[in-house]
Order: sequence, then structure tokens, then C-alpha cells
Amino acid sequence: MGHASRRSISKSILVRLIAPGLALFVVLAFPVGCSKGPPQAPPPPVVEVVDVVQKDVPTVHEWIGTADGIVNATIRAQVQGYLISQKYKDGDYVKKGQILFEIDPRSFQAAVEQAQGQLEQQKARWVTSKANLDRTIPLARDNAVSKKDLDDATGSELAAKAAVLSAQAALDKAKLDLGFTRITSPINGIAGSAKAQIGNLVGPGTTEELTTVSTVDPIKVYISLSEQEMLRAIERQKSRKIAAGEGAKNIQLFLADGTLYPHPGKFDFADRQVDPKTGTIRAAATFANPGNYLRPGLYGKVRAVIGVRSNALLVPQRSITELQGQYMVAVVGPDNKVEIRPVKLAEASGNMRVVEQGVKPGEKIVVAGTQKVRNGITVSPTPFTEEKAAADAPAQAPAKPEAAAPEKTQAQPTAAKPETKPAEKPDKPAAAKDKKG
Repeated sequence: MGHASRRSISKSILVRLIAPGLALFVVLAFPVGCSKGPPQAPPPPVVEVVDVVQKDVPTVHEWIGTADGIVNATIRAQVQGYLISQKYKDGDYVKKGQILFEIDPRSFQAAVEQAQGQLEQQKARWVTSKANLDRTIPLARDNAVSKKDLDDATGSELAAKAAVLSAQAALDKAKLDLGFTRITSPINGIAGSAKAQIGNLVGPGTTEELTTVSTVDPIKVYISLSEQEMLRAIERQKSRKIAAGEGAKNIQLFLADGTLYPHPGKFDFADRQVDPKTGTIRAAATFANPGNYLRPGLYGKVRAVIGVRSNALLVPQRSITELQGQYMVAVVGPDNKVEIRPVKLAEASGNMRVVEQGVKPGEKIVVAGTQKVRNGITVSPTPFTEEKAAADAPAQAPAKPEAAAPEKTQAQPTAAKPETKPAEKPDKPAAAKDKKG
């Protein structure tokens, strides 16, 4: 009996030790039985949307331009001699007729005096020949002299007269050469630095010019138009979408530092032919240049409104994403489901982009949150607020002067940068759900 009693006591102690662990195993192995219900689905992601806008927008094009003078006069020496003085300061504004250089005039002054003496000598011979002819004519009438004597007197007088004319021309030429020793500016403009130094032998045989004078007020800015741009401009004028020259009266010039030149320009001319090497045609616009602020050789961006696109569809730049060279937008339907569509883009208009194909007026486009949506999912759309647009405006403002050409900046409207800020919004409900679980 004592042995059986001890065995029963051991079994009771073993049951007391195993029972709590067995109960914990049952709870851990079958947690579903204790759950309150099925798991809750995560809420739809919150995105900000705007409507597709339809309105008339101007068509703007940009080109890289090079400034040049209206007239660029190359100054060269027309007579040979030694340069003895420079009468202007490099870079000065000079007037028409102002003396720029002076060549040693002594040899030319001597030539003038020599020609003057020859002229006087020929004039004296002409006077003698005329007097001889005057005496011979009456004698010939009275048959006091032969016919040959009359002819000889007449020929001598004509020869003397021709010699006087030749001597006069030689004198004029000598005076002209003497005048060329004082090299003057043919135009009003900016004179460049002198290429010849005092004491140099200059003349028509030298290839290097003395300097260049440029008229820079107004100033020309040359641009290169492609064949397609030229043909489209012709078609616009034919279809009378814009009046002839209307889009070329308010041309803007952005300087190298991005600032807008305050004086608008106007279209001047286009060259006679397309360059077969580059496929472009050279055109020029003129800009007022008070104070000679712009100088030849300066580079800038020329922007012009070349037409108006009627009933254009516009979406924000930040709503467009790019994938493998294809542009897409996320369209939210009436049932709040997202449809990813490819779009065909045209030129930019401020912070908006013209869409030729892919969207319809009034459709809702995802502006913030495009990185969280995919085709077919349901979203919770909220309007894109004006406060959000105002907050983003300062970051986009400096980029306007840097937009070289609309076609190039079109490749940069990806929503990666603008969407990094709103990307944190939909994470909040997800974090809340984790806490609840």
C-alpha cells in the first residue's frame, strides 16, 4: 500500500506540471480560434488629382542666337606707307568720317605737287596750240597756208587739250592718294582694337585689316531654323492661323546669365537658301541696343511666339512619368479606378504640358502619388490644392529662363522629384493599421 500511494502522488504532481504547458501549447497552436474576425483590407491610397484643362495656348519656340552688327566695316589701308598715328582709343564709339589712323603723307604730298606742275605745263602747251590754231584758220581761208598746215595745227591743239585732261586726272589721283593717308570711319559704330601698330608698313598688299567698326544699335541676332520649322511657318501664314509677321513682332532674348533682355525684337529676314550641310536656313531678328549694351559675338536664347494652338489639352508637368522613352499619365475614372495611359506630348506652356493624344477634357489626372498607383487599383482622390501649387511655384520659377528649347525640356517632366514630398502621405494610414494589428 505504501508503494501504490507514492505512485499516485507522483502522477498527480506530474499532471500539475504538464497541464499549464499543454494549455499554452493549445493557445499558441490554435490562435485563429481566438480571433475576433477576418483581417481588414488596407484603405485605398490617397492621391491628389486635377482636371485636364482645355484652352488656347501660344506656341513658343526657342533657338540659340548669335549677335552681330548691322554693318561690320573692315578697315584697310588703300595706299602703302608707314603708319604714324592712331587717332582713336580701342573700343571707342566713333562717328562717320572720324580719323582712325594716319599714314606718313610726305611722299604723297610730293606726288600731288609733281602732278600739279605737270598739269600747269600741259596747260601752257595747250594755250600755245590754241593760239597757233587761231592764227592758222584765217590763213587757210585765204589759201595762205596749205591744208596740211591747218590739219597739223588742229591736231596739236587737240593733243594739248588731251594732255591737260590727263594731267588733271593724275593730279586728282595724287590728291586722292594723299587723302587715303588719313584713314576714316565709313559708319557710326564701335571701333575694335587696332590690328596694326605704329611704324608698321601697311597697304593694299597686306592681308590683315587695321580694325573693324560695327554698327550695333540696333543689333542683329542670327538664328538657324530647321526645314520643318520653316515649312510650318509657311503653312501657318497660308492657313492664316496668324497674320503675316504677327508672331515675329515680340521676340524675346535671354542672355547668357538667364536674364531677359528688356527690349523686345522683331523678325528681320531669312536667308535665300537652306544650307545643304546642316539642313537649316539662317534668319535674323533685330533688337534695340541703347548704350551699346549688346556686342557682336554674344550668345543668347531667342524665344518667339510663332502661333496659337486652339483648344489644346493641358496637364501639369509633374503628372507625367517617363518609362523607356514613353510618356504616361494616371487617369482616375468615375469609379476611382486608375488607368495608366500613354500620351503624346507637344510643347510646354509654363508648368503645364500640351497633350496631343491620350486624354480627354475634364478627366482627372493624378498629380501627387503617381509612384504608388498601378493600373486597375482603386484610389481615394483629393483635389490638388492651390496651397500646394503655391508651395511648389518658387522651386519651379528659376527653371523658366533655363528652358533652352521646349522639345528638350519635355524629356524632364518625370514625377519623381515632385512626388517625393506627397509620397509620405499614404504611409500614415498603413502605419496606423500596423499599430491596430
